[in-house]
This record gives sequence, C-alpha cells and structure tokens, in this order.
Amino acid sequence: MRANGNSQSDPIVGITCIAPWQVKHVRPLANFRLEVKFTDGTQGLVDMARLLARDCGVFKSLRELSLFNQVFVDDGVVTWPGGLDLAPDTMHEELGNACVYLMR
Repeated sequence: MRANGNSQSDPIVGITCIAPWQVKHVRPLANFRLEVKFTDGTQGLVDMARLLARDCGVFKSLRELSLFNQVFVDDGVVTWPGGLDLAPDTMHEELGNACVYLMR
C-alpha cells in the first residue's frame, strides 16, 4: 500500500499471462465442424454434428446453420451470439491427444 493515502493500488504493468488453451482462430466448416487454432500452436477439427443430433440443451439453437456459422473467438473462447460457448481447455486437451475432437 502506498504511504501517500491513495486508496487505489497501482496496476501491474508488463505481465502477460496467456493460457496455452486460449483459442486464437475459429472457422466454421461444412457439416457442423469447426477448425480451431490455439495460442500454443495446437490445432484441429471439432465435430459438433453428433452433439447437435441429440438433445443438446442450450446448444440446440446451433442446429440453425446461419447461427452456427456466426461463431467467433471472444477472449480466447469459441463463442456464438447469445453467449453460447465451448470450454477451450477441454478442446485443447482432446486435440492434443487426437486429430479430430468429437463432441460427446
């Protein structure tokens, strides 16, 4: 704490923490697949067709191809309008172990 009575703490400058599982690129592909690339160079395909073919809860709206294709990266996370997103750490782990990640 500063002795001058300033109640605000100084920000930490020059420290950047990037988790290896942060997504840096996503592109929608045919048949409800996503091409994803992570900050550490891990990349691959996420096949969401199986997930969307069953009762998929909040992801049900992504069956609409026009919405599915609006995918974007928000703060390192694969996201769609309306706040739908995929856990990037799980995708990263699975892609590190296989060429194609199939949503269960």
